Amino acid sequence: MSSIAALSNHTLVKQLVKSSGLDDIYQKVMDHERLSFEDGLRLFENKELAVIGYMANIVRERLHGNRSYFVRNRQLNPTNVCEYSCMFCSFYRREGEDGGYTMTMDEIAQRVRNGISHGIQEIHITSGLHPQLPFSYYTDMLKTIKTEAPTLHIKGFTAVEIEYYAGHYKMTIREVLTKLIEAGLEAMPGGGAEIFADRVRRKICDQKSTVDGWIKVHEMAHELGLMTNATMLYGHIERYDERIDHLIRLRNLQDGSKARGCKGSFNTFIPLKYQHENNRLKKLPQVGAFEDLKVIAVSRLMLDNFPNIKAYWVVIGKNLAQVSLSYGANEIEGTILEETIMSMAGTDSKQGMTTGELVKLISDAGRQPIERDALYNVIREFSPEDIINSNRQVILPVMN
Repeated sequence: MSSIAALSNHTLVKQLVKSSGLDDIYQKVMDHERLSFEDGLRLFENKELAVIGYMANIVRERLHGNRSYFVRNRQLNPTNVCEYSCMFCSFYRREGEDGGYTMTMDEIAQRVRNGISHGIQEIHITSGLHPQLPFSYYTDMLKTIKTEAPTLHIKGFTAVEIEYYAGHYKMTIREVLTKLIEAGLEAMPGGGAEIFADRVRRKICDQKSTVDGWIKVHEMAHELGLMTNATMLYGHIERYDERIDHLIRLRNLQDGSKARGCKGSFNTFIPLKYQHENNRLKKLPQVGAFEDLKVIAVSRLMLDNFPNIKAYWVVIGKNLAQVSLSYGANEIEGTILEETIMSMAGTDSKQGMTTGELVKLISDAGRQPIERDALYNVIREFSPEDIINSNRQVILPVMN
């Protein structure tokens, strides 16, 4: 693998691209042409990561220049009681099982107050599929959050949760989303997509939402004006062709939402690395940094209609997330106070990160740190003077 730093020399770039066998794909990237399924498969099969990263960085800088985003946010996982039992999940518990929990409204309000004291802009809600809770639990939760913090942006409920609520409470997807929006929901995360390939889903999450169900929820969310995210779980039993199929289906879904004139659309794509601790797929080997960076880079090249690619430091680690800012990613996630789902699978995300740590991580990578709000409006651009040399912490006012 060649060093990506060496690619600043134009002559050497041409030589490395040609020797990689990717010169036709490189030309497509330079000409702003959409890549095909075959192109994507070749990228995953190719070992010249520096060249792939270089092409992804061209697209990244074409869209965002040197800017790299983060958000002050908090995770909220109101319950881990779940009717499903996906093989890769370390979070779920059956009702009555040791370790299971369901938060009260008072506990949720306290976590919101704690988040506000840290200046969060966004709260991110995902839960287990609790078979005994009334639907009012979720609408009351949203109203509680808005009562505590009227300006806090609420991003919540994966497509799997929405589809489950529709079936469990005998409503349509539109009805579920409309009631949640009326209670305060403003955007949706992208979880639950896993890998769209039926072969894989039958083996690792056969109870979970179908591909068509996941897509229909996001189509409806876009129609109702919600911005949503999308994910892909990689590094387990999926093949390269199944990854590309997943990315192209997302690309087509985004095309469709825009063609229909929807007010909502996909904002961000987040590759999620499979975490192997405390679940039934734990014997699988963990993919390494080479594959992590390649997934990010190929995603940036394939998803030409997605504005943002996120390096989720929670699952790939802080240092590799920093490197990924030169391999197609333009965001490094956020502060993530009290994340539970990934930490139960073996990450250190429960500790979160401070704003200062995020700014240091981005600036040390040679990028411009930008604090955003939930809809990618700029809150603050950080200059070198913002960073205190002694401990590299950033002084920020608390925003209620």
